[in-house]
Amino acid sequence: MRVFVTGATGFIGSAVVRELMDAGHEVTGLARSDASAAALEAAGAGVHRGDLDDPDGLARAAAAADGVVHTAFHHDFSDFASAVAIERRVIAAIGDALAGSGKPFIMTSGTGGLTPGRVATEESTPDPDSFAAVRHAAERDALALAARDVRVSALRLPSSVHGKGDRGFVSWLIAAARDKGVSAYPGDGSNRWAAVHRLDAARLYRLALESAQAGTVLHGVGEEGVPVRDIAGAIGRGLGLPVTSLPPEDAVGHFGFVGGVFSLDIPASSDLTRKRLDWHPVEQGLIADLEEGHYFGA
Repeated sequence: MRVFVTGATGFIGSAVVRELMDAGHEVTGLARSDASAAALEAAGAGVHRGDLDDPDGLARAAAAADGVVHTAFHHDFSDFASAVAIERRVIAAIGDALAGSGKPFIMTSGTGGLTPGRVATEESTPDPDSFAAVRHAAERDALALAARDVRVSALRLPSSVHGKGDRGFVSWLIAAARDKGVSAYPGDGSNRWAAVHRLDAARLYRLALESAQAGTVLHGVGEEGVPVRDIAGAIGRGLGLPVTSLPPEDAVGHFGFVGGVFSLDIPASSDLTRKRLDWHPVEQGLIADLEEGHYFGA
C-alpha cells in the first residue's frame, strides 16, 4: 500500500513510518524542512514538501496515496483553539480528497479529558468542560467521513506516549523537576495517567490502516492508569531529587500548562481495540522506561 504520513519525522510519526515500511508498505512523509526531508530519505521513504498550513497540498498527497496516517498537530498550547482549527481544515481537505474511495484514513486523537475520574473506553465521549473537548471536534469531523465512503478511524493516544526521544508531557515534568529542584506530584498522587510505548502505538497505526472498519474509535493504551506519584517518584530517582506533594491548586504554577493535565485522573482502557485488531502491547511500561535512564541523559 502507498501510504501518506503526516508528522512523519516526529516522535510518533517516525516510528509509524518504520513500522509501515518494515511491513512492506511504501511511505511518503510530509516534510516542512530540509532536515525533515533528509531524514525521510535516509529512512527510505518518499518526501512531500509542505506543512499543515497548506491543505491543498495535503489533499493532493492524500489523493495520490492508497491510505493516509495523520499524526501531525500544531502543539501550540498557548493558542490551542487555533491549533484545532488548523487540524479541522486539514481533516476536511484530506477527507475531500479521499471521499468515495473507500481508502483508509487514520487520524490521531487523545484519551485525556474523556471521562475524568472513570476509565475511558472507546465508546466514551469527552467531558464538555475538559481541556480535550475542543480537540474532539476534529475527531467528530473525521469520523463523519465514514458516511462519505472513507475507511476512517480515530486513534486516541494517552497523555504519555513514551520511549527514547520523547519530548512530550513527561519530558516537561522532568524539566520542571530540574528547574524547581524537586519532583512533585499534585495532592496525594493517586490520580492516574494512561500510557503507551511509541513502538506499540506505531504497530496499532499499521493494524488500523490495514484492517480497521470505517468509523472505528481505537485506544492506543498500553497501561490503563499509572499513578502520578509513581511517575514523580521515578523522575526523582532519575534526577537524584526529593519527591514531594504539592496542593493541586498550585500545579499549574509549578509545572506550567502540563500541571493542569498532571492533576487529572484520566485512566483509559484499550480492551475493545485489542479485541477488534488483535493488538497486544509488548513494550515496557512508563515507569520501567523512566528507570532505563534515557530520559535523564544517562
